[in-house]
Amino acid sequence: MNIHDVNQGIRKYKNRKRIGRGPGSGHGKTSGRGHKGQGQISGWKQSVVFESGSSSPLVRRIPKRGFNNQWAREVFAVNLGSIEKLFETGEEVTIATLKAKGLANGRFDFLKILSQGNLTKKLKFYAHKYSAAAREKISQAGGEIVELPGPAPVVKNKQKS
Repeated sequence: MNIHDVNQGIRKYKNRKRIGRGPGSGHGKTSGRGHKGQGQISGWKQSVVFESGSSSPLVRRIPKRGFNNQWAREVFAVNLGSIEKLFETGEEVTIATLKAKGLANGRFDFLKILSQGNLTKKLKFYAHKYSAAAREKISQAGGEIVELPGPAPVVKNKQKS
């Protein structure tokens, strides 16, 4: 082998496969789709989990694990210590102000104030839930608590009333 043979035949861009252009191309007649069956039909896409009509596909053989409650509400918790650092005396602590200051990120259904950290500033809180210790610390600092109504409860069985 010589040094000029190293890159022989290697091209940067590969020509595209020209399908259905006659028998001489090697991809003529059935265009690589084979004879008979649903795979020859245009627009047919095979499912990722499809196993040629197997009586027990892999998806059904593997056991399910865990539990996912689709009715569960997402609660976002904020500690008083982090609120103390970002807010000035007399400000209102709402969901909008928490998002603006980068404390509350993502999607959630309830905002809960927790008691970790100290609170020395007089603030007005708008949240759905408060821990008992957080309520006590807010009232000791001279703050005000406004409890927001939560989203409507999920009715699991509409026939029961």
